[in-house]
Amino acid sequence: MTSTTLTEPLLSVRGLGKYFGASRGLFRKTLPTIKAVNGVDLDVRAGETLSLVGESGCGKSTTGRLIARLLDASQGEITFAGRDVTHTQGAELRALRRDIQMIFQDPYSSLNPRLTIGEIIGAPFAIQKVEPAGGVERAVRDLMSRVGLNPDHFGRYPREFSGGQRQRIGIARALALKPKLVICDEPVSALDVSVQAQVVNLLMDLQGEFGLSYLFIAHDLAVVKHISARIAVMYLGQIMETAPAEMLYSSPAHPYTRALISAAPIPDPDLARERKRIALTGDVPSAGNPPAGCPFHTRCPSVQARCRSEKPRLETIGQERSVACHFPEGQATGT
Repeated sequence: MTSTTLTEPLLSVRGLGKYFGASRGLFRKTLPTIKAVNGVDLDVRAGETLSLVGESGCGKSTTGRLIARLLDASQGEITFAGRDVTHTQGAELRALRRDIQMIFQDPYSSLNPRLTIGEIIGAPFAIQKVEPAGGVERAVRDLMSRVGLNPDHFGRYPREFSGGQRQRIGIARALALKPKLVICDEPVSALDVSVQAQVVNLLMDLQGEFGLSYLFIAHDLAVVKHISARIAVMYLGQIMETAPAEMLYSSPAHPYTRALISAAPIPDPDLARERKRIALTGDVPSAGNPPAGCPFHTRCPSVQARCRSEKPRLETIGQERSVACHFPEGQATGT
């Protein structure tokens, strides 16, 4: 796990939003605007891992795609290495893609089955018109070796590899151009549990070797515990809490964070039996019709009247923690 330092961020996101416009559904009924990402603020420092966690459908992956510029933002600002890249297009966007790469969730659908592994990993060189020292094949074989693949399998096809091996192929492709930031979109969620730790450890080793920064997207707090320097918790398109990993796990300030941590599996059965599980009632509200006030108030076990009418701002508490809650750190006492 990379330690946190108060340095200028490599990536800075402010007020980021993505809205999918109203449309007509069955029987010509107008469907509401979906606010998939709604005013997200986050920073990623050089060489660190910021993990973005939350339940499925909360907007994590959309946030990652906005930062990678695979989607255009509806609002907000994305600053990378001191430059505003929110609306970068053309040659500038192509140059940006050398510095920001993405590892996708599904190692089966993210690889073209018609291409060999050598062609897949070498594709970034062709797209960016980069000729690595020693040639493309030598660079690809070297990448394969670094991610734990046999370089002699250069000419094989994705169908000949397991899920974990395919994800290693995706990792090698993402590293081909030596990016500064890698967005890992649920990179282990489609893998067997026995393989997940291997891939996470590989990513940590590569971070140290290449000096990478990661935005690591996941829904499982147990997965990100050891790779994260800091963790941002997302709910209904918004950031609820951001804190250094050890601080977040030991003393979560937001009720939603506490609920997520209480549900994370613990390898020690004795500790697991002693831990009190916080069960959230109800479903996540629709992003097309979010509740007034705090977006979490419909499920919060500590909700008060103010929560139902006034939306909390993401405010700094202490040196490195930010929380969007009127009553953080267990201060709410009634309904």
